[in-house]
Amino acid sequence: MAAARGTSRLVVATLRGRGASLSARAADARGLTTEERNQVIRDLKAAGWSELNERDAIYKEFSFKNFNQVNLGSCPLPIPHPALVTLDCQCSVHSEAFGFMSRVALQAEKMNHHPEWFNVYNKVQITLTSHDCGGLTKRDVKLATFIDKAAASV
Repeated sequence: MAAARGTSRLVVATLRGRGASLSARAADARGLTTEERNQVIRDLKAAGWSELNERDAIYKEFSFKNFNQVNLGSCPLPIPHPALVTLDCQCSVHSEAFGFMSRVALQAEKMNHHPEWFNVYNKVQITLTSHDCGGLTKRDVKLATFIDKAAASV
């Protein structure tokens, strides 16, 4: 019985800790006021984002040098073709577009906010909107800011 009480206390403490992050997420998920919207749209456009005409969303396309470039100079094995390189080879693998997408996916998961995106080779197209709120929210703006920083660090 004491173990059950200890487990219950742990669950309650965990939920209390999540309460702050959940309420912060809820605040980010609300729609923007007209004043907030005007300011963030101006800032986002300056960073290369564009508004979509057909719905309340923002869009940006990112181009990287490559999707997954392999540096064969450091590989000790003879490799007949770069497409044959596997992850267990001791080669240096540099993945620009894929690495960028992975970073964005991890952040989006943390934020419980998932972008619409499309990727072909070295291009990544991203659309942000909050479907549950029917349009642009602070959460979209925060993720767009993270996305721009992630792209700049590649």
